[in-house]
Amino acid sequence: MDFNMKKLASDAGIFFTRAVQFTEEKFGQAEKTELDAHFENLLARADSTKNWTEKILRQTEVLLQPNPSARVEEFLYEKLDRKVPSRVTNGELLAQYMADAASELGPTTPYGKTLIKVAEAEKQLGATERDFIHTASISFLTPLRNFLEGDWKTISKERRLLQNRRLDLDACKARLKKAKAAEAKATLWNDEVDKAEQELRVAQTEFDRQAEVTRLLLEGISSTHVNHLRCLHEFVKSQTTYYAQCYRHMLDLQKQLGSSQGAVFPGTFVGTTEPASPPLSSTSPTTAAATMPVVPSVASLAPPGEASLCLEEVAPPASGTRKARVLYDYEAADSSELALLADELITVYSLPGMDPDWLIGERGNKKGKVPVTYLELLS
Repeated sequence: MDFNMKKLASDAGIFFTRAVQFTEEKFGQAEKTELDAHFENLLARADSTKNWTEKILRQTEVLLQPNPSARVEEFLYEKLDRKVPSRVTNGELLAQYMADAASELGPTTPYGKTLIKVAEAEKQLGATERDFIHTASISFLTPLRNFLEGDWKTISKERRLLQNRRLDLDACKARLKKAKAAEAKATLWNDEVDKAEQELRVAQTEFDRQAEVTRLLLEGISSTHVNHLRCLHEFVKSQTTYYAQCYRHMLDLQKQLGSSQGAVFPGTFVGTTEPASPPLSSTSPTTAAATMPVVPSVASLAPPGEASLCLEEVAPPASGTRKARVLYDYEAADSSELALLADELITVYSLPGMDPDWLIGERGNKKGKVPVTYLELLS
């Protein structure tokens, strides 16, 4: 009991001494041991890493789950170490509404059939989104959380210890200074100065040891950056896969709707129903069309949307045609289009008045329109 009381009194005395030292430093009444420039740079770099990691983590969580209530629920499940319940995505919920509407309004009617097709596509989009969220959470969010809840807590703990050691060291320096001043006035015995010097040596040793431990942890931030860089690559990869899959799902849906549109709305030209969209390659549709050679005006070529292209009367330009590599398989929607196989090489060129998202492609004796987004134009 006496031992515990003495320990508590000692701890209280140390805390009081540190508080006094800290207060006097704030008011400029005591000297403070400064860390070297390299150490200060490590501290600043570590703080920046922590602050930006928190911001990136929070905003990524918002990206993956825009609903704040759902994010709070997931956070509580994680803190309680319980499995987060599976949640229906917005796309899957929309798909269910569309399927139910088709069932009630008539699944054999044109509207009902279209609802069913769109519902299936939305269901696929929802499943793709779920896979993306799962992959991004594991490969990107989890490592960021592990850093903040693990490595950073360790760094913070050691920094607090270093701060305490520094306050103890400066308090010992102040006591030694006072002891020497008193000795000079012959008001203290020499053993008081010796005691103060011994305490200073111990405090200096503990401070140096703690500074080395903290420095090693701070230098480990470079390894953290390397790990986060690798995770960032994985996040971009999963995001690229997600958007590519969504793009393909919608292209397939558009083809299905385009093939049935002509029967429902006679006279509609379905050959150019695909809207302008960014390509999966680095070449944009606008740039690709602008750099393609243009053949002289063809009398039989009607404005887009009015008639089908008479390919038999279209001749390639005498010079300036370009080669293109096919990025993905493409199934022709009608006889005016050219079916494509991934990785094959074809010759392409543009025509006056043509939709900038399309080109004329030739392979052997076959000719037809091809979407720019499926091509990589070669120099």
